Formats: sequence, structure tokens, C-alpha cells
Amino acid sequence: MRNETHIRLDKKSILLMAGAAFALFLLTHYWSAIASAIGMLLRGLVPLMIGFALAYVVNIAMAFFERHFPGAKGGKEPALKKPLCLFLSVAVIVLVIVLVIMLVVPQFVSCVQTLASKAPEAAARLTANPQLAALLPDNLAEELAALDWKALSEKIMPVLQSGISGVWESVSSGLSSLVTLFLSFVFALYFLSGKEGLKRQAARLVSAFLKPSRADRMHHILTVLDESFHNYVVGQCTEAVILGILCVLGMLLLRLPYAEMIGTLVGVTSLIPVVGAYIGAAVGAFMILSASVEKAVIFLVFLVVLQQLEGNLIYPRVVGQSVGLPGLWVLTAVSVGGTMLGVAGMLLSVPVEAALYRLLREELQRRETAGSDSQPPQISQTGNAEE
Repeated sequence: MRNETHIRLDKKSILLMAGAAFALFLLTHYWSAIASAIGMLLRGLVPLMIGFALAYVVNIAMAFFERHFPGAKGGKEPALKKPLCLFLSVAVIVLVIVLVIMLVVPQFVSCVQTLASKAPEAAARLTANPQLAALLPDNLAEELAALDWKALSEKIMPVLQSGISGVWESVSSGLSSLVTLFLSFVFALYFLSGKEGLKRQAARLVSAFLKPSRADRMHHILTVLDESFHNYVVGQCTEAVILGILCVLGMLLLRLPYAEMIGTLVGVTSLIPVVGAYIGAAVGAFMILSASVEKAVIFLVFLVVLQQLEGNLIYPRVVGQSVGLPGLWVLTAVSVGGTMLGVAGMLLSVPVEAALYRLLREELQRRETAGSDSQPPQISQTGNAEE
């Protein structure tokens, strides 16, 4: 019997090694085709992944409305609870986006029009400057008249054609993005409307293919990840509100124009890691530039100081406390995640590290408790075991 078992295990090992060798052969000789197929599959799954991310964010607001929804008599859940909560959560998010756009876009367009109306006067002042006029050639008009405009137009036409083709590619890419966004929104609605059924199906799959101990362990890990991402999203929104309020108050104290609008823009763009700070600074300085150059410079200095205060004090404390991660590890996660995966890494690194930190802490406490329980009893000098 022992020999038969030994032979059976050898055959299984040989089959596994042969399968691994065959898979390695396929990967090495057909990697380009395999990589192309994987890329096509991932591109097809983009709407599904974006829809899942949208559903996760919207579900935070939906869960809030579900907790505060008035229940019916007898403890039975009202039939309209889920659709009403879903409608309210989507409506609130869309309303916030619309209010931000209505607050920012009209004043931004007004500033652009103001700068455009002042441009000829500014150009006239620059050309009237004797120092600037000395830099320009005296025979500038004659050189312009002597130019071969036909040859110049022949050189410019290919550039214009390439620019038109680039515009067309941008338009087609924009239409494709709109289609992807629409499909993502549809997927998000399906996820949210059937989230209980999806949870039950996932639980059945896990319990059917895994042992009870491993199924419980996986459920605990997924619960910790969900809590980390939930608290991270809430913390990010809280931090954005704090930053926007501080920006408004600081600009009002410094008597800078467009305080409410720029503060709202800075708070919203702070949700975008790294790039958001530059977007808020650039747009805010551009708008204040229509009123005063000196005030635009003051705004940039103020925003740099505020960003340093937010990045080193407010962000680690607010986001770190919401996800249960010390401030030092929050900064470490943002730095490492941004270096490895860019913006996506900065978004995902903090909640993932918070989940790993919590799981590691739980495992460490379990091992310490098990180690203390397994220690042998101390023997006193009298020979009796101490309690």
C-alpha cells in the first residue's frame, strides 16, 4: 500500500511539472498574442471596473439613506426603500457636481473675457515701452513684406492637416469615453440595485470552493478592506471640505477676489492626488490675474503655505484617523504608491496599507496571546508551580 501511494504521488507530481513546463513554453513562444488577448480583455472590462468603483462610492451615500430610512410597521422593509435611497444618493451627488460647475464655470468665463478685453491695452503698453521697442528690429515691416507667403502656406498646410486629424482623433476618443462612461453608469446601477443578491452569490461561491476556516478568513479580509476603503473615501471628502473652508477664510482675510469660488475649486481638486493642487493653483491664479497681478502672486504664496499645512498636518491626521493608520504610514503609502503606480497608486495605497496594517496588528496580537498562553509555569524555590 505504501508503494502504491508513493507511485500515485509521483505520477501527480510528474503531471504537474509537465503542465507547468507546457504553460511556460506557451508563455515564452506566444507571449505577444497572449498579451494582446489580455489587453483586449482588460479594455473590455474597463466599463465594468469603473462601474464597480462608481457603485462603491455611491453606495456610501446610499447606505447612509438606508440607515435613516423610516421603517414600516411590523419591522418589514418597505418596498420602495432601495429605489428611493438609490435615487436620493445619485441625486445628491449629481446636485453637488452641478452646484460646483455653476459656481466655478460662469466666473471663470467672466475672467477670461476680462483678460481678453484687457489684452490689446496691455500689448499697446508693452510695445510703447522704449526698452522693449529697442529689442525689436527696425526693418520688421519690410521683412514681413518680403516673406514668401506662398511657400510659408505650403509649409503650414501639413501642420494644419495634422492638427485637424488630431482634433478628429480627440473627438472620436471623447465619444468613446462618453460611451464608456455611460456603460459604467449602467453597470453601477445594476450593482447597486442587486447588491444583496451579488453578496449572497459571492458567499455561496466562497463557501462551496473553500474550507470553512479559509472562507471565514477571506470574509474577514474582505470586510477589513471594505471598511478601509469606506473610511478612506469619507476621510478624503472631509479633508477636501476642511481645505476648501480654510482656503475661503484665508482669501477673505487677505482680501483676495473670488474667495468662495476659488475655495470651492481648491477643495474639489484636492480630491485628485498631486495634480489637483496644481490645477487649483493655476485656475485660481489665472482668475485673480484679471483683477491684480500682485494679488495673484499673494494667492500663490498663500496656497503653497496652505498646501504644506494640509499635506503634513491635516491630511495625515484626518485621513489617517479615519482609516486607523498613523500619519507617518499615510505619507509613506502616498509616496510609495505614487512612485509605483502614479495617480492610481496614490488613490489605492492608503486604504490597502490601512487594511494590511490592521490585519498585521491582529495577527501579531493573536501570536502574542498564543505565546503567553503556551509558556510553562514558573517553578518557585519551594518546588510548587506558581499560578
